[in-house]
This record gives sequence, C-alpha cells and structure tokens, in this order.
Amino acid sequence: MTPRRLQHLTLISSITGAVIVALDGTVLTVVQPALQRDLHASFVQVQWAGTGYLIAVASLLVFAGRLGDRYGHRQVFAAGVLGFALTSAGIGLATDIRWLIGLRVAQGVCGALLQPATLGMLRAAYPPDRISTPIAVRTSAIGLAAAAGPVLGGALAAQLGWRAVFFLNVVPALAACGLAATVRMPKRTEAPSPAVRMPKRTGAPSPTVRLDLPGAFLLAVALSGLVHTLVGLPEGGWSPAIALGLATAVVAGAVFVWHERRTPGPLIPPDVLRAPGVTPALGILVTATAAMFGALFLCTYYLQDVLALDPFRAGLETLPLAVMMVVCAPVSATVQRRLGTRRTTTCGAALLAAGVLLMSQLDQASGTVAIGGCFFLLGAGFGTVMVTATAVIVRQAPAHTAGVAGGLQQTAMNIGPAVGVAAATMLMTACAGAGASPSASAPPSASTPPSAFVSAMGPTLGVLAGVAAVGVLLALRLPGRTEADRVAVRPPPRLPHSAP
Repeated sequence: MTPRRLQHLTLISSITGAVIVALDGTVLTVVQPALQRDLHASFVQVQWAGTGYLIAVASLLVFAGRLGDRYGHRQVFAAGVLGFALTSAGIGLATDIRWLIGLRVAQGVCGALLQPATLGMLRAAYPPDRISTPIAVRTSAIGLAAAAGPVLGGALAAQLGWRAVFFLNVVPALAACGLAATVRMPKRTEAPSPAVRMPKRTGAPSPTVRLDLPGAFLLAVALSGLVHTLVGLPEGGWSPAIALGLATAVVAGAVFVWHERRTPGPLIPPDVLRAPGVTPALGILVTATAAMFGALFLCTYYLQDVLALDPFRAGLETLPLAVMMVVCAPVSATVQRRLGTRRTTTCGAALLAAGVLLMSQLDQASGTVAIGGCFFLLGAGFGTVMVTATAVIVRQAPAHTAGVAGGLQQTAMNIGPAVGVAAATMLMTACAGAGASPSASAPPSASTPPSAFVSAMGPTLGVLAGVAAVGVLLALRLPGRTEADRVAVRPPPRLPHSAP
C-alpha cells in the first residue's frame, strides 16, 4: 500500500469515527421526548441517558489514549468503533429505560476508546509538518455533522421513530471498523526536536508503555465527580449530592496528582505537558468550548423564547455558525502554515471573544443581520481555534504519547462545554434574580419575562466573552512559526535538467 493511499484510508477512518460520535451527541436531544413516551420513562431517567454517556466518555478518554499508545491506535479504534456499533443497535432495540441507560454508559466507554485513536492514527500516518490539514478536514466534518444532526435526527424520528436514530450509526461504524482492520500503521523514524525527545516508532504497539491502572482509576473518579457536578448544578442548584460530587472530584484529583509525581510510569507522562505549547493549547480548548457552548445554550432560549421563533427558524438563524466552521477549518490550516500557530490561534480566539461580546448586545429588536453576524464570528473563531490548538497538541506532544495527547484534547472538549453551560446558568440566576432560577423542569427563561431575560443575558455573555479572551492570552504562549511550518509552505526544489 502506497503512503498516500494509507494516509487517505486513515483519514477516512478517523473522520468516520469522529462523525458518528458527533451525530450521536446531537440527534439524542431531538428524540428525547419520543423516547420518554415510548419507554414510559421519567424526565430524570431520560437525562441519565445523556449524563451516563458523558461521564463514561470524559472519565476514560486519557486512559483509552494510553491504551492506544500501548497496543496500537488502530486496534483500539477498531475495538471502540465496533463496540459503538453494537451498543447503538442494542439501544435501538431496547424496551426498558434501565437497559437503555446501561447501554448508553457502555456506548460511552466505546466512544472513549475510539475518540483519542482518531487523532493517534492521524499522528502515525502523517508527518508533523502536514498534520494540520487532516485535522482541519476532520474538524470540518465534525462541524457539518453537528449542524446536520438535529435535522437528520428529526427527519428520521418523524418518519421511522426514535429507534432509527440509533440504527443510523451501525453501518458507518461497522464500515469504519472494517476499514481500520485493513490499514497498517507505518513505522516512521523522526528526528528528535531540541525540546522533546521523540521515539523511533509511531503508530505500532509499544510494549514499553506502562499502564498506570491506579492513576487511571483516580483520574476517572475525579472527572466523573466533576462532570456530575457540572451537569447537576444548573438543574438543581447546590445540594448534598452536588457537594459530595465536587468534594470527590477535588480529593481524587489531589490524590491523582500526588500519585503521578511518584509513580515510575505515570498515566500522563511529564513529556506531554512539557512539550512546547501543549498546556496552553489545552487551556485554549477549554476556554473556547466553555464560551462557545455557554453562549449557544443561552441563544437557544433567546431565539425561541424571547424572539418567539420556532425551532426550524431558530436553526436557520444559527446557520452561519456551521457554515463558517466548515469553511474556516481548512483555511486555518493553510494560514497556520504561513503565519504560524501563535498568530493564527490568537486571531481565532479574538474572533470568538468578539462574537460572544457582540452577542451580549442583542435585544428583543435585533434582526437577522445582527444575529447572523454574531454567529458568523463565532463559527470563524471557533473553527480556527479547534484546528490550530488541536494541531499543536497532536504535533508537539511526543509521538509515543500521541494517544494520551489525543485523550487530553478530547477531555478538554468534553469538560469545556459542561463548564460553559453551568457558568451561564448560574450567572443568569445571579443577574435575573430568584425568579430565573433554573430547575429540571424550568429552563432559564421559562419563568422570566423576555425583557428580564435579555437584561440578564447581556452581563452573562459579557463574562463568557471574558472567558474567551483568556484564550487570547493563552494563545500568546503558543509556538510561533516553526521550521516545520516553513518547510510545509516552501516549494519543492527543482531538479536540474539533464544534458541531452
């Protein structure tokens, strides 16, 4: 198999795995009411179908990435995507809500296995100076899937029922599994950089990688407690269960840090976080996703409850977001090679912050142009940051820890939205007063007049814009234009003409 064909097959596998996870996350919200009625479930039980999946994914992503470093990303990806297909089919056949919740948790475990591997396989197939382009294509596909998910899910649920939404994942997942089984990762020797010592091989199983099971357990407990707190806090406020979850996350996190500093084979090797730009890039992803999803959470209620738009019209108003994410992802990869990571990411984070800040100025009289302009900036900024920050993490981290780096990237992408939604809800409560207190049965604007909601939305989005601006400061700590970037844009040398 030629290297070019290998890269294409690897990219297709990576995109397919990422897309089915993105589709699964977006279509579930559309079919929740029908699922609840059909299975005679309570609202809390249906919530746990989503919360259980999120906890399983977030708590295992880093360990799943380490499994890829140990046994090979292709093998772990194939196992994860096969399990995702089987659990999706099981959910489609479920006749009891308890079985469905259990299968969703199992599906989350499989999703955790395949997500870091999608980046690990790209790191093994592409040289570091060319990794930005496949990551950009992958990001565009995720953006397109996220935009199409609610529409596709609604159409399938209306014509064939909610079960068809989960059967939708089965065939593509099985195809990705078969494709991954035919791809053989290359053995590539890379020159060590001055800052990071690189291994001799990438993409193949590495028997020297240790599996830190105690560290994996402690991190899973810490992240589970954190996700449980962030998901439960906006719905029920501070309660004994929420306080216990937060305390568990803090204690387990502290013990995890203590353990990692003393074990000879840590779950997160120090080389990963010490690699140039990796830690700031992770912070950028957390701040960007927190600002982005916190703003989207509020705008959903603003469009439907304040402006009284139906769901379809509200979706059309947000269309510039999806369009710009799809367009800007590949463009940002080219700009990154020409201007460098630091400048490109700084511009992207600034666009995102500007979009959220302008959104804080919307009111009951705002029209399509003003709203579309906000989403235009959000899509351009977020699409750029996603590509550049992810490329830094995947490219700069040592190759033998590509799975851990991918797991950290995916963890940031899962924790950030939960932080953003929780912060937006609590800030709305503080700004609008006790009348806007959210609960499991009352969204932020359900008990608040439109004018009061708009007055509270402005300061809340202003704070979220500040969160996005933190990403601008972090972007200044990223590497500038590296030698790999210069080589990527340098034209190939001309061969001398041979004498006749």
